This record gives sequence, structure tokens and C-alpha cells, in this order.
Amino acid sequence: MANWNDTDQRQGFGTVPRAGDAVARQETFDAGLRKHMLSIYNYMTSGVLLTGIVALLTARSGLALTFASGPLMWIVALAPLGFVLAMSFGLNKMSRGTLQVLFWSFAIVMGLSMSTIFLRFTGESIAATFFATAGAFAGLSLFGYTTKKNLQGFGTFLVMGVIGLLIAMVINIFLQSSTMQLAISFIGVLIFAGLTAYDTQRLKREYQYLRGTEFAGKAIIMGALSLYLDFINMFMFLLQFMGNRE
Repeated sequence: MANWNDTDQRQGFGTVPRAGDAVARQETFDAGLRKHMLSIYNYMTSGVLLTGIVALLTARSGLALTFASGPLMWIVALAPLGFVLAMSFGLNKMSRGTLQVLFWSFAIVMGLSMSTIFLRFTGESIAATFFATAGAFAGLSLFGYTTKKNLQGFGTFLVMGVIGLLIAMVINIFLQSSTMQLAISFIGVLIFAGLTAYDTQRLKREYQYLRGTEFAGKAIIMGALSLYLDFINMFMFLLQFMGNRE
């Protein structure tokens, strides 16, 4: 005989999940996302500060003069690219600890490379450009994090722009055109400003596929590297406009 007074409230097959469960899952996801992005920003900010400190100390010690010309100039200038390539192509084989060591080493070598800007620009203009870049970066990253617009197609266009920018920079090594240099700097600021917003959105969207995986820790470091490069490149191109020559 059927028990018409059965009050069992267990959820059966085909029933609609309770709204409270969906809310709890979303809150858990949001908390994890915030933690993930905060870790990326912490790494990125620490890397930028380390680079700045190394650059300043190297310039004040006089070692920047040794990096301004000669063989050491090319070694210090190309070494950061080597670190980026090693981290990118060796990502799957490297442990998180190895990536951390490479990231901090990269930030230090970048500091050595960037120490020469103190020989060309005043310290006040470098500081002003740094804070201007930091403000712009914060606003652009916030836009990338909050916007509902899909920036994927925009990002593809920007990556193509970076390639064109590199080609133009190589050509101008031989032409030595000041007008072309200003055009390159202007376009460079725009490209890396756009990449800041794009990379922020990309890193945010990637979290849903990375959470709970062993790769998540590596993704934090590589995400920090992406944003670091956006910041540094935007700063260097902007310095061409805001920097006062020594």
C-alpha cells in the first residue's frame, strides 16, 4: 500500500537543483577566482618592484655604464628574452618551483637591462612615468576583469600588432628616424594598453578550466609574467613621451 503521508524530501532523479546549492557553488567559484587573480597580481607587482629596485641600485652603483655599450649590453638586453622562451617552451616539463626561480631571475636581469634608462632620463621623469603607467595599468586591468565584452578577437589583432611593432623597431635600428621612433612609441603604448585588458580577461576566463588542477600553480606564474610584460612595455614606450633627457 502506498504511503501517502511519506514526507521524504530527498532530491530524486530529474529534479531541479535547489537555488541555494547554485548560489553556494557560485560563491565558492568567485572566492577561488579572486584568490587566483590576487596571486597573479601579487607575483606581477613583486616582479615589477624587484626590477625597479635592481635597476635603481645598479644605476647608483655605476654598473649601468658597463651595460650601456659593448658585449655586455647585448648579453643583458637579450638575456630576458631567453628566460621568457625557456619558461614558455619548458612550461610542461618544469615544476612550479623551477618556474618561480626563473621568474625572479628574469625580474632581476630585467632590472640590470633597464638600469641604463637612468643614464638617459631624469629620475623624476622616470618616477612620474612609472606612476602614470601604474594608474593606467590598474584602470585597464579593472576594465578587462569587469567587462562583459569578449576581447578575444581584439587580442588576436593586438598580437599581430606586436609582431608588426617588432619589425618596425628592427627597421628603425638602421634608419635611426626620430619620427618613426615616436610613431613606434605611440603605437606601442596603445598595443600594450589593449593587451593589459585582454590578458586580464583571458586569465580570468582560464580559471574555470584550471581550478583544482596541478597546472593552476604554474598558470599563476605565467599569468604574472604576461601582465609584467604588458606593464614594462607600456612603461618603456610611455617613457619616450614623458621622460626628460639628462
